[in-house]
Amino acid sequence: MTKKRTNRVYTQEFKKEAVALVTNEGYSVAKAAESLGIRANLLYRWKDNEEAQKTGVAPSCEERAELVRLRKEVKELRMEKEIFKKGECLLRERNEVKFGFIDERSADFPVRLLCRVMKVGKSAFYSWRQRPKPVISAEDLHVNSRMKALFDQSRGSLGSRELAKKLNEEGITIGRGKTRRRMKSLGLIVQQRTAYKVTTKRDERAGVADNLLNQNFNPVGINQVWAGDITYLKTTQGWMYLAVVMDLYSRRIVGWAIDKRMTTSLICEAINRAVAIRQPPKGLVFHSDRGSQYTSKRFGKLLKSHGIRASMGDVGACWDNAVVERFFGSLKHDWLFKVPMHSRKSMKKDVGLYMKYYNSDRLHSANDDLSPAAYERRHLQQEALYG
Repeated sequence: MTKKRTNRVYTQEFKKEAVALVTNEGYSVAKAAESLGIRANLLYRWKDNEEAQKTGVAPSCEERAELVRLRKEVKELRMEKEIFKKGECLLRERNEVKFGFIDERSADFPVRLLCRVMKVGKSAFYSWRQRPKPVISAEDLHVNSRMKALFDQSRGSLGSRELAKKLNEEGITIGRGKTRRRMKSLGLIVQQRTAYKVTTKRDERAGVADNLLNQNFNPVGINQVWAGDITYLKTTQGWMYLAVVMDLYSRRIVGWAIDKRMTTSLICEAINRAVAIRQPPKGLVFHSDRGSQYTSKRFGKLLKSHGIRASMGDVGACWDNAVVERFFGSLKHDWLFKVPMHSRKSMKKDVGLYMKYYNSDRLHSANDDLSPAAYERRHLQQEALYG
């Protein structure tokens, strides 16, 4: 078994005396090293360092020690700055929250520095760490699991209010405040939306229908008022255009079409699908903006052939078709923007998935916190019951 090699440590006085044997006593480096029992290359290095210090090329021992101290101080200050940037928002939180932050970052920063920046005692942190972790109940575990599943299903768009309603719908009794706290502890963060941008292009030569709604978006029954619009959808292969038809009673999407060209055929296809599925009565109102597709003669004739009356809002006033614009905002910011769209085919498939989620699962405050499909089912049940 070989012995472990240990490095000898030489004092500054020993190094100076060894170098003096060469410079003052006339010994060669080899002879001096042999008499002292050290390696010649080590003595050469000590001699070169002393000569460099005398000429001012290399720092002295005191200067080197000061340099090491300053470098250590700068390193600590940089770490403290980085810790402060990451944990500034927690400085007013209770100590348990700070301890959790310190525990998470202890692999990247010294605990001593973390405790100093977060203004807690190191002994208090270690005492907290040694406490047994609270045992989570099966009920809490189930609630957390459902919260994560519902949040993921919505692609991270459910806020505390909507998530609490979905849990209550499943029979889990929980308030918005507790839902908000649990979302924070589980790291469920909703991204904010960006402002809506008007994209309507009007054909000044086309005829415009009167505004039959005047921002009254709450009809009293199914298939009384529909609304439609077109929006832009971006993929890596290029743009796509989505036309939708919404029943304003339940906010349900009853027809939609998507294509790489924004034409009158696109909105005609959406209307034809809606009519085929819903079979609406004569006199239904269809509300849109004054885009060139909706004011075209071809689309006007199609509406008349189905017995549908046209209604149009004003250019640039997105509140004249606010419900549909809000749907487009949810589609993009709550769904499509969460994943990259590499092709038009994947975009079309993903839009279809959202239509299913939106109609069947997404809750609406205007629908008494029911999904569009559930709201319509309740309406039909009430009609059958009361006539």
